[in-house]
Amino acid sequence: MSDYSRPAYYDQISHQQQPSVRQAVKFVTAATIGITLLLLSALTLTGTVIALIVATPLLVLFSPILVPAGIAVFLAASGFVFSGGCGVAAIAALSWIYNYVTGKHPAGSFRFDNAAGLIGDKARDVKERAKDFATYAPGRAQEAIMGHQAYASSG
Repeated sequence: MSDYSRPAYYDQISHQQQPSVRQAVKFVTAATIGITLLLLSALTLTGTVIALIVATPLLVLFSPILVPAGIAVFLAASGFVFSGGCGVAAIAALSWIYNYVTGKHPAGSFRFDNAAGLIGDKARDVKERAKDFATYAPGRAQEAIMGHQAYASSG
């Protein structure tokens, strides 16, 4: 029984399962960085809570001044942001129109051309229907007058 020897593939499997030095260094480095970041986040949370505890009485005392001031600052800032956004949109629209008029075919110009064609087609259809109605309506009006006179004279 003491002469029993293991096959060679058992040695290969056990050797592959052992962590290499490189893997151990990676683990130690990752653990060190993770613990350091965890400690920094805990210190930041602690500092924030302490600052909030210290600042709360001041915020309560000055809230009649700070709340309206904060609202005014918010409204002013949002007005400036909205006005800037409208300005950027207007410049973009004017740039697109300029590129379209000069024939550079900006993005989406094919949709504009298709819409213009559809609107033109519908306008022609409405014009033709109006002409048809103009020729049809006087005859119907005459028939209505004649029918009314016939009804009035028979009654």
